[in-house]
Amino acid sequence: MDSAVQNDSLSAAFRQYYDLTKPRVVMLIVFTAIVGMLLAVPGAPNWWTVLMASLGIGLAASSGAAMNQIIDMRADAIMARTQNRPLATGSMPVWQAVVFAAILCAAGMVLLVYQVNTLTAVLTFISMVGYGVIYTVFLKPATPQNIVIGGAAGAAPPLLGWVAMTNQVSAEACLLFLIIFVWTPPHFWALALYRREEYAEAGVPMLPVTHGEEFTRLQILLYTYILIAVTLLPFTIHMFGGIYLLCALYLNARFMYYVYRLYLNYSDALSRQTFFYSIKYLMYLFAAMLLDHYLWDRLVLLWLDWV
Repeated sequence: MDSAVQNDSLSAAFRQYYDLTKPRVVMLIVFTAIVGMLLAVPGAPNWWTVLMASLGIGLAASSGAAMNQIIDMRADAIMARTQNRPLATGSMPVWQAVVFAAILCAAGMVLLVYQVNTLTAVLTFISMVGYGVIYTVFLKPATPQNIVIGGAAGAAPPLLGWVAMTNQVSAEACLLFLIIFVWTPPHFWALALYRREEYAEAGVPMLPVTHGEEFTRLQILLYTYILIAVTLLPFTIHMFGGIYLLCALYLNARFMYYVYRLYLNYSDALSRQTFFYSIKYLMYLFAAMLLDHYLWDRLVLLWLDWV
């Protein structure tokens, strides 16, 4: 009986630490970072570097997520979306979360410095502090443009992955950064629309709270137009070929379908659908980059041989 109770206690503690890292967000971060790594090299990458960079970036992102929850725990306790987080419920002491975040940060930096390269470690640390501290402490409670400015930290992973493989920042890496940077506002504002009352109660000046629902829907629409233009740039500079172009056109058309319907006739249900599609959109877009990177040149060569 004591053993069963102990196992349950350990399982609950593990679950709390796991939730502290925002695992679904971190998985998307690591995925886009890995795509950046694979795109940075023409053929097969150094898989050890891929593994170490993925672990280092993932640990740093988890540390930033934990810092975000430490700082935001009072607001988290008010909002339905976040009130079950371990710090918001009081089920985890704050000092444990602080120690955990510090260990994750240190482990991530050690891996990146000694197994990848110093530039990746420095940029990852800046990104982590940008999200965990600068966005959470200064931007989020101060301005409705918080997610626009703070989105730079969330847009860094593919750039970090590229730098991990090349030890330099290139124009292509910056373009991958730009795609996520422009994607972030329509993605997050779709969430903020159907959670606007919770943000208002928590005192967070999200755009729907400060400028209203109609203005926010217009901003989502305008940013989506910009996003479409930005996602076509990799094709125009010959970074990707026809596979990416077709996928990007289809994904953009579906995204605009959701956004335009949201703009014309708002409902919380449609806002929720737009938010969840935006996550799939980004994953599929980066998957299309990988597919094009490894298949397009081969398809072109096969075509030239056939004709």
